[in-house]
Amino acid sequence: MSEIKVRFAPSPTGPLHIGGARSALFNWLYARRYGGKFIVRIEDTDLDRSSRESEENILSALRWLGLDWDEGIAVGGPNGPYRQTERLDIYDRYAGLLLEKGLAYRCYCSEEELAVQREAQLAAGEMVRYTGKCRDLSPEDCERLEREGRKPVIRFKVPEGGVVTIRDIVRGEVNFDCDGMGDYIIVKSDGIPTYNFAVVVDDHLMGITHVIRAEEHLSNTPRQVLIYQSLGWSVPEFAHVSLILGKDRSKMSKRHGATSIEQYRELGYLPEALVNFLALLGWSPGVEEEIFTLEQLSEQFSLDRVVKSPAVFDLEKLNWLNSHYIKHSPVERIAELAIPFLQQAGYLPGTIDDRVREKVRLVMVAIREYLEYLAQVEQHAAVFFRQPEYNDPEAREVLAREEVPAVFRAVRGKLEETGDQLDEAAAKTLLKKIPKELGLGGKKVYLPLRAALTGRTRGPELHHLLPALGSREVIARLDNALAATGVN
Repeated sequence: MSEIKVRFAPSPTGPLHIGGARSALFNWLYARRYGGKFIVRIEDTDLDRSSRESEENILSALRWLGLDWDEGIAVGGPNGPYRQTERLDIYDRYAGLLLEKGLAYRCYCSEEELAVQREAQLAAGEMVRYTGKCRDLSPEDCERLEREGRKPVIRFKVPEGGVVTIRDIVRGEVNFDCDGMGDYIIVKSDGIPTYNFAVVVDDHLMGITHVIRAEEHLSNTPRQVLIYQSLGWSVPEFAHVSLILGKDRSKMSKRHGATSIEQYRELGYLPEALVNFLALLGWSPGVEEEIFTLEQLSEQFSLDRVVKSPAVFDLEKLNWLNSHYIKHSPVERIAELAIPFLQQAGYLPGTIDDRVREKVRLVMVAIREYLEYLAQVEQHAAVFFRQPEYNDPEAREVLAREEVPAVFRAVRGKLEETGDQLDEAAAKTLLKKIPKELGLGGKKVYLPLRAALTGRTRGPELHHLLPALGSREVIARLDNALAATGVN
């Protein structure tokens, strides 16, 4: 087998969305699995909607996901340039070759004339396609029309009566009737190539061996195959991956969750969780295991396990995966990622020193098991940065118990002995000693402690809560709780 080369070729008309990221990932995994090359190029011929801002957003999202590329935009290579708008002379050359061979022609039909053709076909119950009106224009006809100021498009001359057969790795054999296509445009009147033409030229010249893309592109494939064949080029292997649907089986949209990688990044999802999730959208690992690193995926991925049926975007599953990675990542990393969210909530200053950083680390030790994504830290971390309000009926009832003042005095005494050296080990020791010394059951100690420190009877483990608050803050909150509830 020759070296495998695959590509991801996004249009920079917006941020990288979930479907595009899944396509990029599958291409990357296939290249890495078989020692091939992964190319990233930019299809920016939609001049009105394309922007460098969107291009940079897409490239940044790919890097964040850990998908590096061997050749292409921003890294260079032997087959550049890697933006289509910088390759117009290349497309012009091959369009000219098709014209010379009589396999394409200039079409001078106006939009108004084409609209009349469409309406007539619809009225007759016929398939809408170009009628071929300009197919056999003489050179004299072309000169006359151009003198009239008409700017032609270039149409590909589709063979009549033929069938294009696609042997798709995922879909199997798919046949397309040429007579249903009509002669399609390959170069617009402004000289900009259409997608179906430019993508063929780029894939051929860049040596692409496998085209792995979304199922929605399958209908474009016969038009592209005809161009390959007309230029005498080898046709790459195709693999069209299933659509991504929402949980209600409708087309993926904003109501099913965020649709761009940027949005998930801003919400505090981890890249490894998204990669793991995306890999399982339409690909089956063949085992019950669902947690995979990028390296493990690149060792196991294969196109024969890509399924035909649509993939379902399950936000609950993504949240479960992300929660898993939050719990199992080094807490220092999670704390660092949480800092911007805590700053945005007003809990932290703009400048972070070692003392604040350690505080955040202790907070994350206490709450990360409750997090599905890091934007939730504002909710779960509030208790560590805001004074509790003692208006919860259950908490007030616990704090009103007669043994509470004695419990708080005992805790205060232990904390004063401990001083600032209140780590998790010291907190666990303190929490074991108090019930024994007072002859009380654990609940009679732990419930009022949590109620005093958080204003609730449920929350983070006390041996995490105490170190994160620190001795002085714990003592202050014990006193405030007694004062707020009128207990002496």
